[in-house]
Amino acid sequence: MPRLERVSRLTHVPGIGVERMGNAADAAHDPDLLRLENLDTDIPPPAIAIEMTRRAVGQDEHNSYLPFLGQDALREAAARRVSSASGQSYDWRSQCLITAGGMSGILNTLLALVEPGDEVIVTDPTYAGIINRIYLAGGVPIFVPLIPSQTGWRLDIFALERAASPKTRVIVISPGMPTGHVLTQSEWEAVARLANTTDAWLLYDAAMERILYDGRTILHPASFLDMKERTITVGAASKELRMIGWRVGWVVGPQQILNDIGLVSIANVVCQTGISMAGVAAGLNAEDDGLQTALNIWQERRDTLLHELEGLPVIPPHGGWSLLLDAAALGMSSKNLSDKLFKEAKIAATPMVGWGPKAANYVRLVFSNEPKERLVGVGDRIKKAMR
Repeated sequence: MPRLERVSRLTHVPGIGVERMGNAADAAHDPDLLRLENLDTDIPPPAIAIEMTRRAVGQDEHNSYLPFLGQDALREAAARRVSSASGQSYDWRSQCLITAGGMSGILNTLLALVEPGDEVIVTDPTYAGIINRIYLAGGVPIFVPLIPSQTGWRLDIFALERAASPKTRVIVISPGMPTGHVLTQSEWEAVARLANTTDAWLLYDAAMERILYDGRTILHPASFLDMKERTITVGAASKELRMIGWRVGWVVGPQQILNDIGLVSIANVVCQTGISMAGVAAGLNAEDDGLQTALNIWQERRDTLLHELEGLPVIPPHGGWSLLLDAAALGMSSKNLSDKLFKEAKIAATPMVGWGPKAANYVRLVFSNEPKERLVGVGDRIKKAMR
C-alpha cells in the first residue's frame, strides 16, 4: 500500500462541518428534526428556468463540452446582471465566463491570483469553504473581525487597516454569508481604500447580494472610485434563483485576469453542466424571477426565529439565509452546543469550527429551508435543552 502522508495543502483544511451535521440529520430519519444546518431552501426556482432546463435535457447542443467558457446566452445574461448591480459596463465576450458553481469560480480565481505565501484578507466569520480554498491555492488567510451587537454585525475597520501588509494580494468579501452582515457605504469605502493602498484584488462573492432585508439595497464594490479594475465578481444561481442543484456560477471582471481565470477553469473542471445553462439564463432574464416573494418568506422566517430566540445571544442578520448563536456566551463550545441541540432539542445546527478564529464560538442556524410554522417553538426547545 502506498505511504499515507497527507499533502501539506490539506494541513489547515478540516472540512466545513455542514457535511457531518447533514449526514447525521439524514441518518436520523426523524421528521421532527429541524434542518437548520445546511444552506438549502424549499422555495422553488423560477418556473421558466425549470421549463428551459427540461427542454435542454433533450437537445443535443446542451450535451456537449463546448463552449468551454459557457454558453453565449448565459454569459450575456450574467454580464448584464453584474453591469446592472454595479453601474459599470462589462463585455460578456471578454469579461465574463461561466463556472461549475460559485465556489468553483472562487477557487479558480484564487488559483489565478495567489502565489504561495500571499496573504488573503477575509472577515471572521467567513464561510469555511472560502477559507479552505485560500489554503488550497497556497494563500495565507488574514482574519479581520466582524463585531457582533444586538442590532447586527459591523466590520472592524481599524482591524481591516492593520491587516494590510506588503504580502496582501487579495481581499475576499462575502456579504450575507454566514453572519448576515451586509456592508455599509463607509465599510465598502474602507475596503476600497485598503485595496488601492495595497494594490490588491477584491474578490467579491455576490451569491447573496440581493438577499437583503428591512429595505436595504445593493452596494456593489465595483461602483466605488478606482474599483472596477480591481473587482472580480463571482455570482451563482444557487441562492437568489434558488437553483442549487444546477451548479452554475459566473465570474465577471477585468479582461486581463479573466483570461487567466479561464485557463484555470478549463484545467480544473473543464466546463459547466451543459443541461443547466439554458435554465439559468432563463432565470436571469426572467421579468419576475420570484426573488421578492422569496425575500418576503425568508424575512418572515428570520423574524420568527429571532422572536423565538429572544433572550438568547443571537445576532440579527441583515441579509442571507442564516444567523449565529453565541455558544461561548452560553458557557459552551460550539460543538458541544450543536451536539446538545441535536440530541435534546431535535435541531440540526452547524458548529462553526474552521470558519475563522472567533467564528468557532458560534453555531449557525439556517432559516431558509424550514416553514415558519415549524420554526415556532424553537426557542422553547433550545431553552429546555439548556436547562
